[in-house]
Amino acid sequence: MTVDQIQSQHQQLKNRDFLTLADYTKDEIEYLIDLADYQKKQSNEGIIFEPLKGKTLGMIFEKSSTRTRVSFEAGIYQLGGLGIFLNSNDIQLGRGETIADTAQVLSGYLDGIMIRTYNQDDVEELAKHASIPVINGLTDLYHPCQVLADLQTIKEVKGVLKGQKIVYIGDGNNMAHSLMIGAAKMGMHIVIVTPDNYKTEEQITETAKQFASEHGATIEWSNDPAEAVKDADVVYTDVWASMGQEAEQTQREQAFQKFQVNEALLVQAKSDVTFMHCLPAHRGEEVSAEVIDGKHSVVFQQAENRLHAQKALMTALMG
Repeated sequence: MTVDQIQSQHQQLKNRDFLTLADYTKDEIEYLIDLADYQKKQSNEGIIFEPLKGKTLGMIFEKSSTRTRVSFEAGIYQLGGLGIFLNSNDIQLGRGETIADTAQVLSGYLDGIMIRTYNQDDVEELAKHASIPVINGLTDLYHPCQVLADLQTIKEVKGVLKGQKIVYIGDGNNMAHSLMIGAAKMGMHIVIVTPDNYKTEEQITETAKQFASEHGATIEWSNDPAEAVKDADVVYTDVWASMGQEAEQTQREQAFQKFQVNEALLVQAKSDVTFMHCLPAHRGEEVSAEVIDGKHSVVFQQAENRLHAQKALMTALMG
């Protein structure tokens, strides 16, 4: 990418919201991945890069977090800025202030907002009324920050994204939704493997299929893990019960018992298959300990890349 192209991409992204990967073009996603790679190399070489010096990110959490909170807080600090943790119960949002009012108030104090919550509509409402960039740190519908780091990781490991076959096994949740969109935009083939009653949202699936047709990708669904993983370059899984679904744990364990990623399943994929998990993981449930701690696993490289992908995102939107 030339200097002029880099500057053009940066200007297109400056002050944008990051609510779902569906809002971003292939070129914009590639730019963010390249920027994440660049900043990761700088960090590893001990080079100080502070494009956000004097800037402040507000981080609203309705859902608890390890990777999202630490990566954003450490990331904004490394970029020269300040991160402010805002538990939703500690601000007026938790006491009845409207999202619109909160958005306008915070816009007067901050340079960006990251929110991790339940409802996608709340994030959309916040972005509508904020005059500063809003980043979706996770909702029940999407997890775009995770998938940005996932794409960076796959590119690091495989050297290329286009044409790779990724098989996601588990619940048709926010991870499955964002992976479908991200894979489709980057020309990757993805198979979503779920039990019949836990498929992805139909409207999101159709949107992802439209992106896939534009970029030479394919999106398929299966309820047969063994068949789906044949020729897989990447096998991905997530917990069976996400936050807010704890009451369904027993029911879900029964529904997903044949969907565990273990050595017997992984051996049916390509010999150089890469295993991924967004973490936290429940060893012995969605994945066996032998797989997640084995030679094919890149889960900690993937987790570290949350830091670099989020630094790239903040640099592009807030810089």
